[in-house]
Amino acid sequence: MKPAEIEKLSFQIIDQEAGRHHFTSAQWSIVRRMIHTSADFEYKETVRFHQDAITSGLDAIRKGKNIITDTNMARVGIREYELSQFGATVTCYMNDPQVHRTATATGVTRAKVAVEIAAADMADGIYVVGNAPTALLALIDLIHEHKAKPALIIGLPVGFVNAAESKAALMELDCPFISNVGRKGGSNVAASVVNALAIMAAGNA
Repeated sequence: MKPAEIEKLSFQIIDQEAGRHHFTSAQWSIVRRMIHTSADFEYKETVRFHQDAITSGLDAIRKGKNIITDTNMARVGIREYELSQFGATVTCYMNDPQVHRTATATGVTRAKVAVEIAAADMADGIYVVGNAPTALLALIDLIHEHKAKPALIIGLPVGFVNAAESKAALMELDCPFISNVGRKGGSNVAASVVNALAIMAAGNA
């Protein structure tokens, strides 16, 4: 089977096994791709959307705004073909020398420093968190302080320390988000959300 055929069949299987759900067709396009990436049907029950999330995300992509990720793993997992049609680029600051210097000097995580350095560049763009709860918590603080204003936050950190808590804090913000309840997440799943949005933006969904 060709890759496109495998993907089509996978989605058919997911639709059949998932059964009924409460998502809109656009939301389901995203959740279904998250399940496709992870083979985890629990996302059907745990994913949460801010009411403006999809509209804001599509608008940011179509305007070619910056997409910034908390890990290089998420960055390389994001499809470039659809995004390139709009001039959108994907950036990760984790390996920036300034991030390394500041994190070493202050004793905080690189993920936190990377968010602070990226604050100006994420204006009206998309910030993607697939790994580090510290990155999401730092971003939430910046939003409270009116120092950052992304169009959409994809908040899917994974782990046992502050992953669930950081996502709960995100959902209390009056800011467009796509997230989930609980500890699950990951860079690959976060990237799949951007990919779903990019495909929709390009009219290929």
